[in-house]
Amino acid sequence: MPKSKNLLFILSTFVLGLQWIIIKNGGFHLASPWNAILPGIAIFAAAFILSWGAELAQFEIPQSLAIAFVALMAVLPEYAVDMYFAWEAGKNPDYIHFATANMTGANRLLIGVGWAAVVFAYFFKTGKGEIKLEREHRIEIFALTLATLYSFIIPFKKNLSWTDSLFFLALFAWYMFQATRAHQQEPEVEGPIVEIARWRRRPRLIITILFFLFSGYTIFISAEPFAEGLLETGRHVGIEEFILVQWLAPLASESPEFIVAILFALRAHASASIGMLVSSKVNQWTLLIGMLPLVYNISAGHWNPMPMDARQSEEIFLTAAQSLFAIVMIANLRFSITEALMLFVLFGTQLFFTSTEARTIYAVVYVALAVGWFLIIKDNAKGFQLMLRDGVRNPKNF
Repeated sequence: MPKSKNLLFILSTFVLGLQWIIIKNGGFHLASPWNAILPGIAIFAAAFILSWGAELAQFEIPQSLAIAFVALMAVLPEYAVDMYFAWEAGKNPDYIHFATANMTGANRLLIGVGWAAVVFAYFFKTGKGEIKLEREHRIEIFALTLATLYSFIIPFKKNLSWTDSLFFLALFAWYMFQATRAHQQEPEVEGPIVEIARWRRRPRLIITILFFLFSGYTIFISAEPFAEGLLETGRHVGIEEFILVQWLAPLASESPEFIVAILFALRAHASASIGMLVSSKVNQWTLLIGMLPLVYNISAGHWNPMPMDARQSEEIFLTAAQSLFAIVMIANLRFSITEALMLFVLFGTQLFFTSTEARTIYAVVYVALAVGWFLIIKDNAKGFQLMLRDGVRNPKNF
């Protein structure tokens, strides 16, 4: 892409995000559905800017930390939406099921659609039906394994408490610490920022920070109006609010990380692509779920656990079961198009069955498949052994 077109594309993307900054800070009030569409467009544009910042950041920090950081930034819309619901839940109990619905929907969408989409995009680009992850990704897989095993406890407690927050937040902090210790290597930059990558370090660092600040701020101010706009739109067209919050809201709020990951895959950076989504899953299954009860408690003014009804408990159990199956699939550091199809089909079909019995059946199927996959794939046992070994090691010793 010529320099002029690169610059035009970058500026156009900034304008798409800037339109909501102007509307939001200008005090303009929009009617439905524009109150959901325009902040959604801003989130979409911020995703591209975020991906550029992530690529440029690899000149300054290790790739593992850059991927972990961009994964954290990319799920900002999801965090912002869920934190908003959790805060409102502290004042209005009707919002409690929205917080858990959004969290479980986002997690299952990430694996069922996001992970699968990366393999499909990589296959489309290269014709290869398998992605091989780097050894360093065992850190993410190990952290995700611990979080998933612990999450099976939550449905039986039927609440989220500050003790859960301690575990999940401590696990997230340890994971980020491990990421800071990884190797640093010179990145290969493509796309519209290729000229920026050739700049001297100081101006390149300034524009990298600008990309992160602009995208982060745009995502932050778009989350609340987007969430409320979706709820208002759902009420107008007669869609059940729980379903809207669980699936449509995460689909839009997860779009930044999906876009960033697919862009990486289309550039044949498959390991970084799936690694970013695994890191996003770690973020959502540690930091996101760990923050919910804290935000709820601060808003409510007490330290009582955040209660969950039967449906919410079932949703978390199903989400944990899907996570377990996904971990078994990638424990050997390989993720094939067959495995991606299985995740996608299982996720897609469950959307049509929303009863208690269906959720239980799907959860049992996921757990059974996890056990079966572990026994069938010959190097899975070795993969788990290596994961346990490398998951706690200094990445620089790999």
